[in-house]
Amino acid sequence: MTKKLAALTLSTALLAMAAPAFAQSQGDWTVGVGLGYLDPKSDNGTIAGAPATIDADTRPIFTAEYFIRDNLGIELLAATPFKHTIALGGVDAATVKHLPPTLSVNYHFPTNSAWKPYVGAGLNYTIFFDEQTALGDLKVDDSFGVSLQAGLDYMVSDNGAVRLNVRWFDIDSDVSLNGTNIGTAEIDPFLVGVSYVHKF
Repeated sequence: MTKKLAALTLSTALLAMAAPAFAQSQGDWTVGVGLGYLDPKSDNGTIAGAPATIDADTRPIFTAEYFIRDNLGIELLAATPFKHTIALGGVDAATVKHLPPTLSVNYHFPTNSAWKPYVGAGLNYTIFFDEQTALGDLKVDDSFGVSLQAGLDYMVSDNGAVRLNVRWFDIDSDVSLNGTNIGTAEIDPFLVGVSYVHKF
């Protein structure tokens, strides 16, 4: 029994040593490219006296992270513009595009396996543009709020990993029509992302 336990312990140690390192050390950079599915919460407030709903969208996402300490990084999230349809009382009323640049501080948990979980918190500045509606001159104000995330990297090489992560954004924007405030869009979306991340 003792010999079997010793052999099992040795085998586990060898497997851990054989796993790709992908250690995040001070001074490292990582760059990620993938797809993000942005899903606003189901109840998006009241606009022009009607309940508002905002649909989901999927777009390419990009990340760059610099490690200021071992396992502790500062990350910038960027994306191509997301486009959403705003429905009022169940009727499509407008479309809008936005960009969600987000700066986060992430902690990557050190493990002895190919799986590397991490968590992060930061600030998001959402830029709305290209508002379109037949109702008049529509304006959705930019938003500034917190962002939280959790993710999991699976190492596929010494310098590469496949990443799955989920982010939440605090996004509330005032909406005006023809210069008059008509309500607040309470978006507060989740972003589910799948990316390839490479370390330099």
